[in-house]
Amino acid sequence: MSTRPTLAAVAARAGVSSSTASLAFADSPRVAPATRERVLAAAAELGYGGPDPLAASLRRGRSGVVGAFIGERLLYAFRDPVALQLLDGISEVLSAHDVGLLLLAGDIGRPSTNQIARIPLDAAIFATCGLEDDPALAQLQARGVPIVAVEGPAVEGVAMIDIDDRGGTRDLARHLYELGHRRVEVIAMPLRLDGTRGPVTPQRRARAHYRDVRHRMEGVEDVFGPVPIYETSSNAVDEGAAAARILLDVPADRRPTAIIAQSDVLAAGVVQAAAELGLLVPDDLSVAGFDGAELHWLAPTRLTTVVQPSEEKGRAAARAAMDLVDGGDPVSLMLPVALRVGTTSGRAPSSDRSAHR
Repeated sequence: MSTRPTLAAVAARAGVSSSTASLAFADSPRVAPATRERVLAAAAELGYGGPDPLAASLRRGRSGVVGAFIGERLLYAFRDPVALQLLDGISEVLSAHDVGLLLLAGDIGRPSTNQIARIPLDAAIFATCGLEDDPALAQLQARGVPIVAVEGPAVEGVAMIDIDDRGGTRDLARHLYELGHRRVEVIAMPLRLDGTRGPVTPQRRARAHYRDVRHRMEGVEDVFGPVPIYETSSNAVDEGAAAARILLDVPADRRPTAIIAQSDVLAAGVVQAAAELGLLVPDDLSVAGFDGAELHWLAPTRLTTVVQPSEEKGRAAARAAMDLVDGGDPVSLMLPVALRVGTTSGRAPSSDRSAHR
């Protein structure tokens, strides 16, 4: 039986030491280009694919991998343009450091804590608003893996890359208030990942997991006070549309004149449902979102929304992770957001404005 060729055999074929051959595979500047070519040629002749990456990582004390934890199934990450921008920002920085990105799903796709205990990670990024009681967080902390949180979890010793969810939503709500809207309702992202959808009760709200969801609800209430809130089971266009059909398919005097959705994909679903019901946006209904996602398929409609720096949020998280890996102590960041007025917000219907003078 043939055996797998070894680095020593490659070194002997190339006429160099094993250490020189190892440096050649690492593309070290300490090895002359001609010598490196000779080592690689010898490896090709012997069918040697390179040093064992696991053994190399053990020698270095690093795996060369950073894990990104996603709150929901990976399907969510690849459908949500904001999650994609965030992950693109993370991978951009990690690639510059020659570090790989491992995506770890949430919900039913999450690896077990036993698996997480065995996955070699240099650092972990909770990329989509992680939870303080996530078992993976405790497992990683027990292992001493450096952790960066993107909008959550808010835990002592974990670097946080945050945005002003409450302030941005407050600006959005104030914009609608100044347009004369008073019958306003909110379509919220999931408060917990348990499949629940429907009106948010005080009891349900008290059990809300996600910081961004809580803060965006509070931003609306800073302007309008308590308003009806309808929870969706996932952050998706069809969930926004289903919620909007329930809120809008009522007599005109009970129908909201404005809906604030907690994401742009939910807001896109509201626009879709309004069209199905024969309502004009923004004449009959103003619609607002959050994220500043590029939803080209909505054109020429352009959402009124709060723009957040999704790619920069990802880059900042990855820079913080690499700083932690190198022994640094990165500071937490609060990145700015900005109101962008589009074509989906307008003056409240005249009857509603006169009723609230």
